[in-house]
Amino acid sequence: MRVTINEIKAMKQRKEKIPMLTAYDYVTAKIIDEVGVPMILVGDSLGMVILGYESTIPVTMEEMLHHTRAVVRGAKKALIVGDMPFMTYHTSVSDALSNAALFIQKGGAQAVKLEGGEVVAEAVKRLVDCGIPVMGHIGLTPQSIYQLGGYKAQGKTPETARKLFKDAQILEQAGAFSIVLECVPAPLSKLIAGKLSIPVIGIGAGPDCDGEVQVVSDVLGLYSDIVPKHAKQYARLAEGIKAAVTSYVEEVKSNTFPTMEHGYTMDESILSSLRG
Repeated sequence: MRVTINEIKAMKQRKEKIPMLTAYDYVTAKIIDEVGVPMILVGDSLGMVILGYESTIPVTMEEMLHHTRAVVRGAKKALIVGDMPFMTYHTSVSDALSNAALFIQKGGAQAVKLEGGEVVAEAVKRLVDCGIPVMGHIGLTPQSIYQLGGYKAQGKTPETARKLFKDAQILEQAGAFSIVLECVPAPLSKLIAGKLSIPVIGIGAGPDCDGEVQVVSDVLGLYSDIVPKHAKQYARLAEGIKAAVTSYVEEVKSNTFPTMEHGYTMDESILSSLRG
């Protein structure tokens, strides 16, 4: 059985921290799942770390569903959350419902994530009323990066802090089962997490949230030239991959790989018959 939203909520009540990671493919999801990560986000961050876009904005529903299906096939226990891409839930509640349904029906996800607070509350409530679990996302919302003026912390002024606090409460009232707080000052995050009864998952939001979500590529050190302030590299796989590929190239060029150990033999009589 997969982890359910009720189990995630219960983790907060037990004061048990909730680890969450992104995944975009079968093998990564399988490894994360086997370790016991209870929630996996198929983030639209795949646009940048997998597809090479400059932001998350170009990511399409087709791309998200493609990667969501791969993650669902790889992870058998974790709760899979699909990230709804730019403008797939803003134009109307009807569009939000149709696109969220695709994540559940076609993608195999068990929940969806929407960016924004009060502005998406009506859509959140409608999705929840129709049986689709919703994770909120406020603070630094990458789909609004042009409006925000860059990737920078949010909620540092009295006005923006009050708005974040209000948005969090509105999302809870709308029925969200949890909320992501991204790049929000730690004291404000602590206040919000303490006020809400649903789990608050931080990223660049300090140590006092109910859980943490990180981009798996950052955690594994796949991008050695860029390390976000909010991330910690638990490995440096980019260096290991470069070393492995360098050795492979050298051995192929020097004819030391492959050897007969890596190939197959056949009956000599067959070869003789071919030679005539």
